[in-house]
Amino acid sequence: MTKPENKLPHWDVSAVYPGLESPEFEEGFQSVIKAIDQLVELFDEHGIGQREPAPLDEATVQSLETVLERYNDVLKRTRTLRAYIASFVTTDTRNELAQAKRSELQQHTVKLSLLDTRFTAWIGSLDVEGLIERSAAAREHAFFLRKAKELAAHLMSPAEEALAAELNLTGSTAWAKLHGDFTSQLMVTIELDGEVKELPMSAVRNLAHDPDREVRRRAYEAELATWRKAEVPLAAAINSIKGEVNTLARRRGWDSPLDASLFYNNIDRQTLDAMMEAAYESFPDFRRYLRAKARALGLPVLAWYDLFAPVGRDEKAWTFEETAQFIIEQFGTYSPKLRKLAERAFGERWIDAEPRPGKVDGAFCMWLKGDESRILSNYKPAFAGMSTLAHELGHAYHNLNLSSRTMLQRRTPMTLAETASIFCQTIVRQAALQEADVRGQITILEASLQSACQVVVDITSRFLFEQGVFEKRNQRELSPEELKGLMLDAQRQTYGEGLDSDTLHPYMWAVKPHYYSAERSFYNYPYMFGLLFGLGLYARYLDDPEGFKAGYDQLLSSTGMGDVAELAAQFGINIRSPDFWRSSLDVIREDIDRFESLIAQQTNTPPR
Repeated sequence: MTKPENKLPHWDVSAVYPGLESPEFEEGFQSVIKAIDQLVELFDEHGIGQREPAPLDEATVQSLETVLERYNDVLKRTRTLRAYIASFVTTDTRNELAQAKRSELQQHTVKLSLLDTRFTAWIGSLDVEGLIERSAAAREHAFFLRKAKELAAHLMSPAEEALAAELNLTGSTAWAKLHGDFTSQLMVTIELDGEVKELPMSAVRNLAHDPDREVRRRAYEAELATWRKAEVPLAAAINSIKGEVNTLARRRGWDSPLDASLFYNNIDRQTLDAMMEAAYESFPDFRRYLRAKARALGLPVLAWYDLFAPVGRDEKAWTFEETAQFIIEQFGTYSPKLRKLAERAFGERWIDAEPRPGKVDGAFCMWLKGDESRILSNYKPAFAGMSTLAHELGHAYHNLNLSSRTMLQRRTPMTLAETASIFCQTIVRQAALQEADVRGQITILEASLQSACQVVVDITSRFLFEQGVFEKRNQRELSPEELKGLMLDAQRQTYGEGLDSDTLHPYMWAVKPHYYSAERSFYNYPYMFGLLFGLGLYARYLDDPEGFKAGYDQLLSSTGMGDVAELAAQFGINIRSPDFWRSSLDVIREDIDRFESLIAQQTNTPPR
C-alpha cells in the first residue's frame, strides 16, 4: 500500500550550514562576498581585462596561474552558497529570508559575471598556445582557454559588457524570477468528486497522470483557464527576455541566438542538423506509438490530456522505499561505485521528494559541495516516479566524477549534461522490463516511450516555437495570442495526426521555465541530444561492458574539457552523421514495435 505523501523525504543540507538563520550561514555568506571583492582586487592588480596584446613572459604566466587558482576557489565557494540558498527557495518560494538572501547574493555575483568577461577579454589578447606550452596550469585548462580565446571575438566593449551584466539583474534575471515565483504560487480552481478545490498548479498538472479520463480533462481545462488569467505578465516576461537575448547576440556579433547556443554547447550546426534530420524521420514512428496508446485506452485519438495517462496495470506500487531499494540494486549491477552513490543519496537525505505548495514543479539535480549533490523531485508512486529518480541520480553520479575537477574544467555543456542520467535511467528501465509480466511490460514501455516522445517530439515543438519567437521578436513584441498560435503550430507540425488537433496545449510557453532564462536560450535540443547520445553509449556498453567501463568515468569527468565531437570519438561515435542518431532512434523504434505488439494482444486489434 502506498504510504502517505507526508512520509516522503525532505532533503538535508546541514552539511553546509545548520540553517539560514544560523551565525555559521551568515559568516559563510559574508566570507563569500569578501572573497568576490578580493578577487576583483586581484584582477585589478594583475591587469586582467586589458585587450592590448600582452607579452608571453614569466610575469604573464604567473598572473595566469595565480588568477586561475583563486578564480576556481571563489567560483566553487559561490556555487555552494548559491545551491544552499536555492535548496530553500525551490522547496518553498514563499520563504522570504531565502528569497532575500538569493537577491542579495545576486547583487554580488554580478561582479563574477564582470570578471568572467574581463578574463575572457584578457585571454583573447594572449598567445594561448604559447601559454599552454609553458604552464602546467594552462595545460590543465587548455580547452577552457581556447574557448575563451574564441569567445573574446564576440565581446562588446568593456563598458558595454559591464553595463549588460549590471542591467541583467533588473532585466532578464528579474523576469525569470517573476516567472518562477509567480507560477509556483499559482492556485487552480478545479471541481473533483463534486467538490470545488483550490490546488497548486503543480498538483493539478500531476493530475495528467490520473487513470480517470474525466479527472484529466477537468485538470487540463482548469489549468488552461488559470494560465489564461496569468498570460499577460508571463507574455511580458518572455518578450522581455527574448528581446534582451536578441539584442545582446546581435551586439556581440552572433548571427543568431542559436549560433551562440551551439558555441556554448560545444557542437556545430552540422551536428544539430544531423540530429534533427534523424528526429524528423522518426515522427511517423512516434505517431504509431501514440495511436497504439489510444487503442489501449479505448480512444479513437489521444487528446493532449491523455499524453500522460497510465496504460497497463503494473503489479508494483513503486513506493518510495521500493524505488530506493530497486535503484540501489540495479545500479549495483553496473558497478559498486554507482551503487554506493545511490546508497548515499537515499541514506544521507540528498532527495526532497514530497510535492507541496510553494515547491517548484518538476525535478532536478544540483551540485552542493565536494562529491555531494541534492535532488528535487515531486515523487509519484509509479514507475515514472522511479525512472525520474534514477535519471536525477545519474546527474549526481556525473557530479561525483566531476568532483576532482576545478570549476572551470567542469563547465559541462547542456548537450553532455544528460549523458549519465540517460544511462542510469536505461539501466533501471531494462531491469524493470525483465522482471515485469505482460501488463507490467506495457506500463514500463509506455512510461519510457512517453518520455522519449516528450524528448524527441515535444522538444522539437519547443525548439520550433523558440526559433519562431526569436525571429518575430526582432521586429516587435508578441501578444499572448501570437505566442499561443506559434506554440499550437509547432505542436501540429510535430505531433501531427498522433494527437487531436483540437485539444493541444497553447500555454506550454508559460509552463516551461526554460524559456525564461537568458543564459539558457534553446534549452531544448540538448535534451534530445542527451537522450540519443545516452542510448548510443548504452549500446556501446552492451557490446563491450568492461571496455566501456574503463573509459566511461573518465568521459564523465572530462565533459567540460573538450568538444563533444572529440569526446564522442573516444567511443567510436560520429555525431556529425545522421546515421549515429538513426541508430539511437532505432532503439526506441524497437520499443515502439514491442509496445504495439503487446497492445494488439491486449486489445485484439492490429497495429495501424
